[in-house]
Amino acid sequence: MKPAPDVATRESTGKPTLKTISQLSGLAVPTVSRALNDAPDIGSNTKALVRRIAAEIGYVPNRAGVRLRTGRTNVISLVLSTEHDMMNHTARLISSIAGGLQGTPYHMIVTPFFADDDPMKPIHYIVETGSADAIIFNQIKPEDPRVAYLMERGFPFATHGRTIWSDKHPYYDFDNEAFGRLAIQALVKRGRKRLLLIAPPAEHNYGREMLEGTRDEATSAGVALLSADKITSDSTADEVRAYIGDLLRDDPTYDGIIAASANATMAVVSAMEAEGFDVGTDIDVVAKEAIPFLKYFREQIIVVDEDVKEAGEFLARAAVQAIRQPELPPLQGLELPIAPDIDIPPARHRILKRPDRNTTKA
Repeated sequence: MKPAPDVATRESTGKPTLKTISQLSGLAVPTVSRALNDAPDIGSNTKALVRRIAAEIGYVPNRAGVRLRTGRTNVISLVLSTEHDMMNHTARLISSIAGGLQGTPYHMIVTPFFADDDPMKPIHYIVETGSADAIIFNQIKPEDPRVAYLMERGFPFATHGRTIWSDKHPYYDFDNEAFGRLAIQALVKRGRKRLLLIAPPAEHNYGREMLEGTRDEATSAGVALLSADKITSDSTADEVRAYIGDLLRDDPTYDGIIAASANATMAVVSAMEAEGFDVGTDIDVVAKEAIPFLKYFREQIIVVDEDVKEAGEFLARAAVQAIRQPELPPLQGLELPIAPDIDIPPARHRILKRPDRNTTKA
């Protein structure tokens, strides 16, 4: 049975206050306040009691009041590009960071920026207005100016990706160099010798790492590797389709493709099949994904999983620690990819007859 709050303990607006929770719990108002703010000297049972009562009576802290008392907003801003892959990677990142902040006094807001905007713009705004206590952001460059600025200002943050200064700041990253090596190894085990990489944009650190890993492993294995120069894994589906179609019409000897995003992977397969090539029979495709669905699209795709759920939860913890305990070493995590299962069945259907690879174009 839910407790019935005393009307006298509510503000004139009818909203429950800290005093409401105090009277219902039998705890002092300062204790209630500290419990809601996850103070380390308050026991877990007390925190659970206070949060349960707050949820039952619909208590919402007054942000202006919190800021006046503590100098904090209890807000963490996730800064994201509007062009990023919302269907897969980014959608999972948003939900996992929000989940990681559950049970804390912090709330997440998403601050977008557009491709033609200066990526420093939202960072400057948040820091200068004090509209958040910490920032989480991705698409990290090796010498990212956002990281340099935030470190110089001493403003709490965490990055999804690494910089050349990663030993000095919180981050979580997926080892894209290792992914590139595993992808080449999987294709070589499948007998593939002429490979194509559709990498992330080269200006991002993870794009450079993936390119380095695939090139080194391809050289060691003695197989040919082409890195797509006109498209990236962030290109539109139409751009990827057109590129792959032109490539296979000009040179049908490519037999392995690595795609760094789920969207690019589906566009690759669509273009291949339109040219008469089957996944897993004519051309093997290796992809990484954050939400498991590529196998439902085509079972023969070789998939490497990226645990963005763990990344988001880790980044939430890292940002909170950067706010509360900046004197501690920054939290840092690196996900090592697991070698994909290459024992996959051959393609069951053929869309068109495969082009004769020995035929010379007129």
